[in-house]
Amino acid sequence: MKFIYIDIDTLRADHLGCYGYHRNTSPHIDRLAARGLRFENVHASDTPCLPSRTALLTGRFGIHNGVVNHGGADADPVIGGADRAFWSQFHLHSFPAQLKRAGLKTVSVSSFAHRHSAFHWHAGFDETYNVGKFGLETADEVFAIASRWLEANGRNGDWFLHVHMWDPHTPYRAAPDYGEPFAETPLPGWLTEEKRARDWQGCGPHSAQECSGFAPNPKAAQAFPRQPQQIPDMAAVRAMFDGYDTGVLVADEYVGRIVALLGELGIEEEVAIMISSDHGETLGELNVYGDHQTVDQHTTRVPLVLVWPGLEGGKTLSAFHYQIDVTATLLELLGRKVPESWDGVSFAGSLRAGEDKGRDHLIVSQGAWTCQRGVRFDKWILISTMHDGYHLYDEAMLFNLEDDPHEERNLAEAQPEIAARGFHLLSAWHEDMMKDAARGRDPLANVVAEGGPYHVRGALPAYLERLRATGRAAMAERLSAKYPAG
Repeated sequence: MKFIYIDIDTLRADHLGCYGYHRNTSPHIDRLAARGLRFENVHASDTPCLPSRTALLTGRFGIHNGVVNHGGADADPVIGGADRAFWSQFHLHSFPAQLKRAGLKTVSVSSFAHRHSAFHWHAGFDETYNVGKFGLETADEVFAIASRWLEANGRNGDWFLHVHMWDPHTPYRAAPDYGEPFAETPLPGWLTEEKRARDWQGCGPHSAQECSGFAPNPKAAQAFPRQPQQIPDMAAVRAMFDGYDTGVLVADEYVGRIVALLGELGIEEEVAIMISSDHGETLGELNVYGDHQTVDQHTTRVPLVLVWPGLEGGKTLSAFHYQIDVTATLLELLGRKVPESWDGVSFAGSLRAGEDKGRDHLIVSQGAWTCQRGVRFDKWILISTMHDGYHLYDEAMLFNLEDDPHEERNLAEAQPEIAARGFHLLSAWHEDMMKDAARGRDPLANVVAEGGPYHVRGALPAYLERLRATGRAAMAERLSAKYPAG
């Protein structure tokens, strides 16, 4: 088997044509989806970047592998103890290590380990190529390395090639040559001026008045003109959507180039292709403009397109799956037994049978910008907040994703029975997971005890001053009351 995983960072599912987007951002991915399998409800168990890919690598939830944050004790995985053998659990049980045992040469083209000091990512890979720009590279630079590897090795034997492109990730930085491809295309209609104006009076990093962190960044504005620093009007809303969508378009172009190269090498029909991401993105939802700070639908849901020789394509599958269920399934399709240590559960049997079966519900987490757990069930998402990342979120938020896909109306008080069901599912999951929790405690609780999510630690005193200086003294007072220790 030859298998390529095109990993497009921060790729939001509903900004792809094959998921119903009205802008033509993804013609090449759409063509793959038309001949493959498109999954509607795949979620990263742990977000954002470092927790997500650590879960993908280990097949385990962050509460078990130890990584839920971008800094502090819970940004490093639990890698062994007194029972650690000559070969570590990463060596034996990581996803690429299992692919090696299935007979595939394993290769990664990614700067992820470099950007996040996450060198456990290399466990199980025969070859790794660091593009060297800490995630600020563009798809052409990634393609240059991946294409050379394919030209030299693509026809030979069985292999797994991970190709990681960052173009939709902030800062939006598509080359000037791309122009403004969406300038004449309508904006998504849900983000109205009324919504924008309401968010302008809110607070939190990457909110409408500071969508580059805790304050606008003039140097970044000059270096990355496609990336708005604030959202003072609907022109800035357009700049955000156009900047993000152009990044998606760039990545899609290079998906097309990779597929074309497979054709030139005469191997396209024998190569399995997977398109997915580490997480999605919020583009105004929950007053987060161009970032991934919550466990909401748009951050945790990832697109998943799979073209697999021997599986009938042209189908859309709607069952709930964790992304680590997908990797467990891939192992079983390759004839491997899923490691007992994994939390991911294979659904290969139902795929082979042409059935659409998955989980009853999903539990998802975020620990780098907020500390939250979410429950995705039926048409609902329940979000339980332990630390709100200075956004002043309610401790419980419940959204009906059929009627309110962009999460504007919190129904936790209006629908107490539904909220109670979500909390029951969360409590049962938590009780079960804590039996063998990493380091013997809940890592999200530890993040709160350490001083909060990594990206907001120490930021509150200066941010309170900014809020007062920008006409949001009421927000400052509420935050001071909620976080008196800063």
